[in-house]
Amino acid sequence: MSDVASITRRYFVMNAFDGALTMLGVVIGAYVAGIPEPMLIISAAVAGSIAMGTSGTSGAYMAEKAERRKKLKQLEKAMLTDLKDGLHDKSYRFATIWAAIVDGASPALAAMIVVSPFFFVHYRLISSEVGFFACIALTLTVLTVLGIYLARVSDESMIKYGIQMLAVGGITAFLCIGTSLLLGGTVPY
Repeated sequence: MSDVASITRRYFVMNAFDGALTMLGVVIGAYVAGIPEPMLIISAAVAGSIAMGTSGTSGAYMAEKAERRKKLKQLEKAMLTDLKDGLHDKSYRFATIWAAIVDGASPALAAMIVVSPFFFVHYRLISSEVGFFACIALTLTVLTVLGIYLARVSDESMIKYGIQMLAVGGITAFLCIGTSLLLGGTVPY
């Protein structure tokens, strides 16, 4: 009735994609800028994740609430009855809240997965260079998994979708590195 599955599926993929690529940009920018302290990268990532999560949750809630209110009012008008607190109203309220949670949680979760190697760097279990390349590998893994998921949803080629997502990740990394270098950063290795 609420079509919440397809809506949250779209929100999940779009925003996990955003979270992963945003953190890739943060990590590349920090690395090229020569920021050696992993806690600075972690702090920026956590703050960015909180901002993306808050923005996603509140933005999706307000947008979904408006859209679903409109649909409910149209249905009430067509049925010539008040549907407040009825099954449709409850379904729409549930869908609004669920969509908002998924919209806010997915970029934050993807972002924290991508930046997670820097926790190991912080505890000196791996070097900064290994952490940097692990972040890139995790980003590409997240993007590939999202591509495979979309392929399964659309019953299309998993290889095709996976490669498309990897291409976007590669282009993003290239643009982030290039821009950071143009702004005065250096490649530290």
